Amino acid sequence: MPTEAILSTARQYLGVDPTVKITLLPIKRGASGRTIVRVKTPNHEPFIGIHWNEEREDNSQFIPVAHFLKQAKLRVPAIIHERARHRVVLVEDLGDVDLHSLKDRPFAERLPLYRSAFEQVDKLFYAKPAKDFHLMPPFDAALYGWEQEYFFEFMVEDFLGMDAGPLRANPVFKDLADRLGTVARHLVHRDFQSQNLLIKDDQVWLIDFQGLRRGRQEYDLASLIFDPYLDHSPAEREQLLALWEEIADERPLETLFHECAAQRLMQALGAYGNIVKNRGDEWYRPYIAVAGRLLGEVTAGTALEAPLAPVLAEIRKLHP
Repeated sequence: MPTEAILSTARQYLGVDPTVKITLLPIKRGASGRTIVRVKTPNHEPFIGIHWNEEREDNSQFIPVAHFLKQAKLRVPAIIHERARHRVVLVEDLGDVDLHSLKDRPFAERLPLYRSAFEQVDKLFYAKPAKDFHLMPPFDAALYGWEQEYFFEFMVEDFLGMDAGPLRANPVFKDLADRLGTVARHLVHRDFQSQNLLIKDDQVWLIDFQGLRRGRQEYDLASLIFDPYLDHSPAEREQLLALWEEIADERPLETLFHECAAQRLMQALGAYGNIVKNRGDEWYRPYIAVAGRLLGEVTAGTALEAPLAPVLAEIRKLHP
């Protein structure tokens, strides 16, 4: 059992016998095939225990990527003990406050945290892993195509009950994947959204970075600026782009940025459909409407608008 593996690893790390009380408090983090708990025990600061299964290939990447990012001086939790053979790792506890939990605060108050987050993206851009460092497969045309298929299967077919055949047959989606997949030189977090940005000491720290790979920096930017959990207004998105320009001395090209946003939002909709329909987690349901509306915004006036229109109309019916 995952919790038993974490518990035995915690006892090993602490050097305590079974009579010492150790409490494991579940932490809910998405649907990545991992068990994450806060470990509490007398006479020791809390820490986080993670157990992963083999459901997803990237789960086993957490430990080496954490070490690499720490060496590259990005803000990530420190690993305090690892038992990779048992698929368990113990890491620093950064607390429970993430960017998403602060969404109701005035946007102006949150801007310094976005700056902190963008500075991490900028630093990641320049991080150079060793040539033999194993990364997940890059964001190429095939991976973008996989994300689109995820959207077709789990949102369009499973959740909405629509025929995704016309979408699969429409060349505009393959054209999008091909265009975005031509460049994959720089490191990207892969899931750079508000729940994966923890706040500690008034700075943003990265978690859930096991999907690190080469790709387009614009994908990470679009993941946060068009984050359905935060639902930024157009004015807020403009402020975030201006903030990014201050840090990086340039803005992403609007067409490319919106294409990355469309790709990311399709992936998110696929995930929401899968989690709500097949895993029964209703927490994600309200964000289907938000992601659908944002997808409509970034594809308006493009070749994607017409083929996506029936899908987005159906989402609006279910979630007016």
